[in-house]
Amino acid sequence: MTRKRYVGVGIALVTLIVALGVGQATLEKTAVAQGVQAPMFEVDPLWPKPLPNHWVIGSTIGVWADNQDHVWIIHRASTLSAGEQRLVSDPPSGECCAPAPPVLEFDQDGTLLRHWGGPGEGYDWPQSNHGIFVDHMENVWIGGNGGGDSHVLKFTQDGTFLKQFGLPNARLVSAAGEDPRYEGGSNDTENYGRVAKIFVDPATNEAYLADGYLNKRVAVLDGETGVMKRHWGAYGNTPDDAPAARYDLLAPPPQQFGTPVHCADLSNDGLVYVCDRPQNRIQIFRPNGEFVSEKLIQSQPGWASAWDVAFSQDPEQRFLYLADATNSKIHVFLRETMEELTSFGDGGRQPGQFYGVHSIATDSQGNLYTTETFEGKRVQKFVFKGLGPVPSPQQGVLWPTTSGQ
Repeated sequence: MTRKRYVGVGIALVTLIVALGVGQATLEKTAVAQGVQAPMFEVDPLWPKPLPNHWVIGSTIGVWADNQDHVWIIHRASTLSAGEQRLVSDPPSGECCAPAPPVLEFDQDGTLLRHWGGPGEGYDWPQSNHGIFVDHMENVWIGGNGGGDSHVLKFTQDGTFLKQFGLPNARLVSAAGEDPRYEGGSNDTENYGRVAKIFVDPATNEAYLADGYLNKRVAVLDGETGVMKRHWGAYGNTPDDAPAARYDLLAPPPQQFGTPVHCADLSNDGLVYVCDRPQNRIQIFRPNGEFVSEKLIQSQPGWASAWDVAFSQDPEQRFLYLADATNSKIHVFLRETMEELTSFGDGGRQPGQFYGVHSIATDSQGNLYTTETFEGKRVQKFVFKGLGPVPSPQQGVLWPTTSGQ
C-alpha cells in the first residue's frame, strides 16, 4: 500500500470516529433538551455495614437480589493479598484481616444474614467462582471461569448442596502452544466452558447460561434435571470455536461471540439480553435462540464495555442498565429502542466511583447493586430516587444530596 493510500485510510478513520462522536453527542444533547425521563439514583456510602470477624472480601464477581430483596454476592478470597490476611497467616502477623466466606447474603439495611461456600462434600467448588443467581425456588446457582470449570452448582440458601451439572475438566484437550479446549467445545451438550452467569426463567424453570469464558454460546438447560435443551452463538448461529475476531470500528460485527460471553438475562417480555463483552455489544434473542437485534456500545478497540445487564423494576422494565468496567460507568438505556439516555459513575475508590464494576442487579424497589472485580473488591448500593429529567449525558458520581441544597 502506498504512503498516499495509508494517509487516505487514516483520514477516513479519523473522519468516521469524529462523525460517530458528533452524532452521539447530538443525540445526547437532544435527549437532555427534550427532558427525557430516566431513573435517578444516589449512592448509599454506608451500605453495607461492616463485616464481622475482621472479614474482608476479594474481587467481587457476582450479585443478585432475591424475592425478599436480600442481596447476595460472591467473591474470590484468592485475590486477597498477604497483607489482607494477616489474621490467618501462620503464625498470625496482625489483628486484621481474614477472608470472608465466598457467598454473603445481606438484608436491605446492609446487615450480613448468612455466609457460606467453598469446597465441600459431594461437589466440585469452582477453581474461580463467577456469578451468582437466586432463582424463584430460592436455589442459589454458581458458575466458574477457572481453567477446569466446565460445570455449574446449585445450593439451598443456607448452603446445602443440591446438584452439580457438568464435570470439572471435562474431556480437556489441547495441543502444544494452543489454548486449552474441551473436546465437545461450544457444541458440547453435557458440559460447559467457564460459565460467567446464570439466569433462571421462573415460568419454565429453564436456566440460561452465559457460557462464557471458553465456550462462545448461550446454553439453556432444564433447571431440575440439568439436561441441555438448546444452545446458540451470535445471531443465533451454530457456535464456532475459531479464534474470535478483534473488535474493529470499521469492520462488520463478527458472526460469532467473542470471549467472554458475560451475561444472558431474560426480560419479563421474553427477550434474552446477551453481553458479548469484548465485541462491545448486547445481542437480543427470543428464548428459542432467534436473533432479534443488537446494540453496539460505542467504544475503542480493546475497550471491552458490555459486562453485565439488569432491568428496571417497573412491570414493563422500561430501562436497561449496563455495567461497563472498562469505562467505569453504568449506562442507562431505554429498553424498547436501546437508546442510551445517560450514564453515571467515574473511576476511583470512593463511594459512587468504580474500579472494575463487574456485575449489576436490581431489587423490587428499583435500587441498584454493583460489584467490583480486580482491586475494587466491594459491593455498592445505589438508591432509586424515582424518575426525573436526564440532567446530563454523563452524570459522574451520584453523591447523596444534602437537605436544603
